[in-house]
Amino acid sequence: MARPVTLFTGQWADLDFDTACERASSFGYDGIELACWGDHFEIDKALSDDGYIKTRWDTLDKHGLTAYSVSNHLVGQAICDNIDDRHKEILPADVWGDGDPEGVRQRAAQKMIDAAKACRLFIDARPEGEEFPAVVNGFTGSSIWHSLYAFPPTSQDYWNKGFEDFGGRFTPILDAFDEVNVNFGLEVHPTEIAFDIASSERAIDAVNGHIRFGFNYDPSHLGYQGVDYVKFIRVFVDRIYHVHMKDVWWGHGDGTVGVFGGHTDFTDPRRYWDFRSLGHGDIQFEDIIVALNDIGYNGPLSVEWEDGRMDREHGATEACEFVRKVDFPTSNIAFDAQFAE
Repeated sequence: MARPVTLFTGQWADLDFDTACERASSFGYDGIELACWGDHFEIDKALSDDGYIKTRWDTLDKHGLTAYSVSNHLVGQAICDNIDDRHKEILPADVWGDGDPEGVRQRAAQKMIDAAKACRLFIDARPEGEEFPAVVNGFTGSSIWHSLYAFPPTSQDYWNKGFEDFGGRFTPILDAFDEVNVNFGLEVHPTEIAFDIASSERAIDAVNGHIRFGFNYDPSHLGYQGVDYVKFIRVFVDRIYHVHMKDVWWGHGDGTVGVFGGHTDFTDPRRYWDFRSLGHGDIQFEDIIVALNDIGYNGPLSVEWEDGRMDREHGATEACEFVRKVDFPTSNIAFDAQFAE
């Protein structure tokens, strides 16, 4: 049986929830991955208003949709980051508060814990029952991302302190996730504590292999770096908690902008890499599907649609069709066993 195809609503938060659901249904999706910004999934209301979660499911049902996860990327970014004015633009007012950096980080951590509790209530209310482990996808931020290039000269001790900071901040969060039986799926991504395979391994070690720490797998953040995005699946077999289908191309610029982006905007034709609608980039999705089948991942394939060169409704519709075409169920027989018949 093919996996359900969902649409991440993070790039559709300008639409109210009912409209976003109507559009997702019209594009052909089975469900949505609810973003915790805009009005799509409001954590505080989910915890304080007894009728709020029912309104989410009623709206989903009206449009023939389901859901398997919620995503809290923007708040997660502030948990370990070195806070500056840019964060104010992406954070709820109650998390930003007076802008004191440590206060922002602590409030962001509490909001992530609240997201786990809200996710549990949401999944428990799922009309079809729980078929897929509850997961909150998100970011972590990083206190050491600025030192990526290792100049001024940077020691392993310096980087270890960054991973220790992550472990100290996230272990209590993960313990809270465990209390309500919810997984955390880090979207491995530049600016996070983990942005490739090696840093992901160190992040796991930093939380002592906590069972609730895994990944929202997204190949688009790996391919252009030169990271083997299929190997990532095979390395972290038991920690692929959710999957984003998202494409990217690289090597398409004019040679004036490198992998670091040159302080250019997305879609600048000089760029070495850029996000593309599914099927228009360089990610080999069939290899990904084979690997997901090999590890037994049966959860949703969630389209995170980003392409500054394409109309988003056209792109989201086309992307849904692309995922359905590229996905296939694994075999339950040995093909050569029939030779003995």
